[in-house]
Amino acid sequence: MKQPNCIFCQRTDIPIVLENDLAVAFWDIHPVRKGHLLIVLKDHKQDYFDLDQQDLLAMDSLLREGKQLIDDKYHPEGYNIGINVGEYAGQTVMHCHWHLIPRYKGDVKNPAGGIRNMLPKAARWLRDKR
Repeated sequence: MKQPNCIFCQRTDIPIVLENDLAVAFWDIHPVRKGHLLIVLKDHKQDYFDLDQQDLLAMDSLLREGKQLIDDKYHPEGYNIGINVGEYAGQTVMHCHWHLIPRYKGDVKNPAGGIRNMLPKAARWLRDKR
């Protein structure tokens, strides 16, 4: 069921890149890296733990299609897959969505630790917007 105050439920002006019966994918409007894709459930469910098996399969299907799309378009060397659950874990839109973030050789000095090394600039940007 759609929620009237949810940006992902009311996403009429966001171009859809991939879609199946239960989920859509579109480019993140504030990408962490070139090719940052969001996979979003069509129905309003708050987070990963609200998903049933059908939802999970639909989201996973778009995640895999998205990887192929990004591979073909941007040729990254790796990926981070992110799911934030709850405000204190960094979820800012309370509608279940997954991040597929391509990684490129040299995008950080040392990629050990995954996403942690990429986020200081993104975290400062978000903090400054509030």
